[in-house]
Amino acid sequence: MKKEISYLELLTAIDECKKHFESQLRSRLGLTKVQSPIFVKTSTGLQDKLTGVEKAVSFKKEDEKFEIVHSLAKWKRVSLGKYKIPAHKGIYTDMKAIRKDEIVDDIHSLYVEQWDWEKVIGTEDRTIDYLKDTVKSIYKAIRQTSVFMKKKYHYLTLDLPKTIYFITSQELEDMYPDKMPIEREQLIGKEKKAVFIIGIGDKLKSGVVHDKRSPDYDDWKLDGDLLIYDKAIDKTIEISSMGIRVDETSLKEQLEKSKCMDRLEFPYHQKILKKELPYTIGGGIGQSRILMLILEKEHIAEVQASSWEEKTELELKDMKIL
Repeated sequence: MKKEISYLELLTAIDECKKHFESQLRSRLGLTKVQSPIFVKTSTGLQDKLTGVEKAVSFKKEDEKFEIVHSLAKWKRVSLGKYKIPAHKGIYTDMKAIRKDEIVDDIHSLYVEQWDWEKVIGTEDRTIDYLKDTVKSIYKAIRQTSVFMKKKYHYLTLDLPKTIYFITSQELEDMYPDKMPIEREQLIGKEKKAVFIIGIGDKLKSGVVHDKRSPDYDDWKLDGDLLIYDKAIDKTIEISSMGIRVDETSLKEQLEKSKCMDRLEFPYHQKILKKELPYTIGGGIGQSRILMLILEKEHIAEVQASSWEEKTELELKDMKIL
């Protein structure tokens, strides 16, 4: 039976869950917490274009344009190079963003909160095995946080599998050729409970992509999504999108495939071509998704301080969330 707790009790649980997960993430990946911007100068090319159709919230100061970040994928890589962070060490931050084109539902809002992290690697680390090892570390941090919270709050029931299942996006298409990508994710997630889909962004044999990815941060052969089945909402949810970042070769290949070669004019892209930035691995981990999963909540509004359209507010009041 679901235990009813006060709002103050929930706030305490949210704080404890976030702090414990951060501690786990920091120690398992060798990260240091840093401050980060909520907007970047448009001319730098540091903005994450996501799928390429989302429009950033922007403003002008004198003659220069700035954009609220969609993520910090590129900013983190530049920062690692700027501060000369050594190999196998990295940074993480509380990334807060506005994605005004997001379709709002039980797991999406216009306000984004992520643990954005990035780690320096060597050329020899740009492999599927290194990607998998990193994913396993992140998954262990999630599972251990769940175990910690269950011991403290006995009404919690989440029981995550000990290991995460790996599958490529092509293998998943081969398994469910008559299903759409989102349907495949739901099916494999419900079966395996914790899944990492490898290789997202490039076209599959069918000629479609599993999911769109910006061509200038993740290497599409060495990236993926971490999915976990959330029993409270009976849905497979994406907890993290991450990957080994583009090198000078994959950057040009992916920009050409995406017809975005004009981006090579940006300072960020030039630094990659000239090998002036470190090779890195990184990603974003949804804070609200982690909280919903571990605290067994049915709507993102229960764990996130955001603003909502009137239609959504009415729905949330009917659900006795607001």
